[in-house]
Amino acid sequence: MHASASAHTSTGTPVSKTPHAYRWRVVDIVVAAVLGVALGLVFWAWNTVGYAWFVSMDALTPGLGGLAVGIWLIGGVIGGLVIRKPGAALLVEVIAAIVSMLIGNVWGVSTLLSGIVQGLGAELIFAIFLYRRFTLPVAMLAGAGAALGAWVFELFYGSSPNILKTLEFNTIYLVSLLVSGALLAGLVGWLAVRGLAATGALNRFAVGREARREV
Repeated sequence: MHASASAHTSTGTPVSKTPHAYRWRVVDIVVAAVLGVALGLVFWAWNTVGYAWFVSMDALTPGLGGLAVGIWLIGGVIGGLVIRKPGAALLVEVIAAIVSMLIGNVWGVSTLLSGIVQGLGAELIFAIFLYRRFTLPVAMLAGAGAALGAWVFELFYGSSPNILKTLEFNTIYLVSLLVSGALLAGLVGWLAVRGLAATGALNRFAVGREARREV
């Protein structure tokens, strides 16, 4: 006898969810690795563009630089939306962070630590919904969750942690991060996964099957 539970697709349609559906397949591991590497290259490219945007916004209003951070948070969102299993958001974000670090950036090992915390933030949101809902609002919440993880990490980490800065700075930075996480990681990540699914590249995943049914 197979136990089953009610679940929802990215469009909110109820589907059957059996316990073994949460087990990782070989294809899940392979795709997580591929997504992680690809997004690591995106992170690396964003290290220049995003950092320039971060600095310019922070110069305008200290803390506003958080608006540029969202792209660095997208790995957890995409990993969770595609693979839909416990640990997927964390794994993809961490792989992407490692790739970005190994290629070379100015942040060194803190890139990996950030990836872990940000991945956990996104993972927590998918876990709250029991890995059963993958709608746009959930994706945006996952992006915001990753942003909150980033904020907490930077509050205490480094030679000049943000906890030493003013309440005004930390409030503006938190709001900026949450907005950026929801939009650049959540919304953009959701659209990217939908676009990729429409090409047929994700046919072995639930999101790919959903895309075929919508055609």
